[in-house]
Amino acid sequence: MLAKALAAESRATFFNISAASLTSKWVGEGEKLVRELFAIAAEAAPSIVFIDEIDSLLSARGQGEHDAARRLKTEFLVQFDGVATGDAPVVVIGATNRPAELDDAVRRRLVKRIYIPLPDEEGRAAILGHLLGRDASAALGPKDVAWVVRATDGYSASDLTALCREAALGPVRELGAAIKSVRADRIRPMRLQDFREALAVIRPSLSREHLRAFEEFTRDYGTV
Repeated sequence: MLAKALAAESRATFFNISAASLTSKWVGEGEKLVRELFAIAAEAAPSIVFIDEIDSLLSARGQGEHDAARRLKTEFLVQFDGVATGDAPVVVIGATNRPAELDDAVRRRLVKRIYIPLPDEEGRAAILGHLLGRDASAALGPKDVAWVVRATDGYSASDLTALCREAALGPVRELGAAIKSVRADRIRPMRLQDFREALAVIRPSLSREHLRAFEEFTRDYGTV
C-alpha cells in the first residue's frame, strides 16, 4: 500500500513483481526476464519496481544454492547497479518480514531500510473505524470501540481484519438454522460481547521475539 501510494503521488509507472514472475524452468530465462523488467521500467520512467516478499527472491547466497538461483540474483544485482548509475528515474522498493535473510549485497543496494511498526492506538482506531463502518461503530458506541482498541495492543492490520470478521459471525451464529429464512436487515449489529469472544479466538500473529528481532535489525541496519 505504501508503494502504491508513492507511485500515485509521484505519478510513476508501478511494477508489482513477485519471485514467481521472475523465475522459469528454462536455463537463462530468469536472467532474461530480469533484464527485460529493468529495460521496460527505464523506458516507462519514472518508474517504481516493487518486489513483495523480496527475501524469497534475493535471500543470502550459500554454497548449497542452485546455480540458476545464483545467476538470477547476480543478474538482478547487475541491473540494480545500472538503475543506481543510469539516467532513467527508476526506484526499486522491496517488502519483507524476514529482513535478516536478505543477501548482504542486496541490503547495501537498498540504501533506505525502513521499519514499519505495528499500529499504535490511533492507528488501530482508524483501522477499526474503516473496517466496521459508521453503522457498526455507532452500534458499538465510542467507549466500546475504545475498549477494543486498548485490548488489541500488538495486533497488526491483518489481525484486526480477522478479528472483525470473527466478531461479525457472532450475530450470525445466534440464528442457528433460522439463518436460511432471516433477512439481512433483521440480523442484529455487532456488540462488544462479540469482540470479547472473538479476542479469545483471534490472537496476535507476531510474537514479542519477532518484534525484538525487527527492532534489533533496525538498530543495526535501519534508516533513522
